[in-house]
Amino acid sequence: MGEKDEKLIPVIVQDIRNNNVLMLAYANEESLKLTKETGYMHYWSRSRNCIWKKGETSGHVQKVYELRYDCDNDTILARVEQEGPACHTNSYSCFSKEPLGQNDIFAQLWRVFEERKNNPTPDSYTCKLLADKNKMLKKIGEESAELIMAAKDRDKKQVVYEAGDLLYHTMVLLYDQGITMDEVVKELERRRK
Repeated sequence: MGEKDEKLIPVIVQDIRNNNVLMLAYANEESLKLTKETGYMHYWSRSRNCIWKKGETSGHVQKVYELRYDCDNDTILARVEQEGPACHTNSYSCFSKEPLGQNDIFAQLWRVFEERKNNPTPDSYTCKLLADKNKMLKKIGEESAELIMAAKDRDKKQVVYEAGDLLYHTMVLLYDQGITMDEVVKELERRRK
């Protein structure tokens, strides 16, 4: 351990827009001072043994909105606006991998959306939706109407198919708006009586 990193404090970094956890890093007194002075996150690199500004080379900076200590004053929560992906693997979050022990289709789709946004390809339907807000909104209207027609015809197979289409397009919209599925679930739980 170098002299400068003897008093390191873990920093949990959270996206101010949707409360997603982006990464865990470490800071020392000097990096925290630079963070407060500049308004952008600075950390202590344990591998390079020096201070680094997040996004210094990639441009994926983190604008600071709030720094908060935990109850024991030994961890910091940094609420930031992330420019581009937070992870060095070019993922939105360092925690974008599939949850341990889970095979959640919603989480898998979310990762696809992140991948398409960060690495757009011209032949991707998801990329086309994310690039054209009017098309995205129009598709939700179309899929809603198709679901209604399938339900009216009492065609169970078609209802399942159209419900899948509507959910997919709605999820793309939620992703684009920075709204997580957890937020929607919490809203449903709030309404439950």
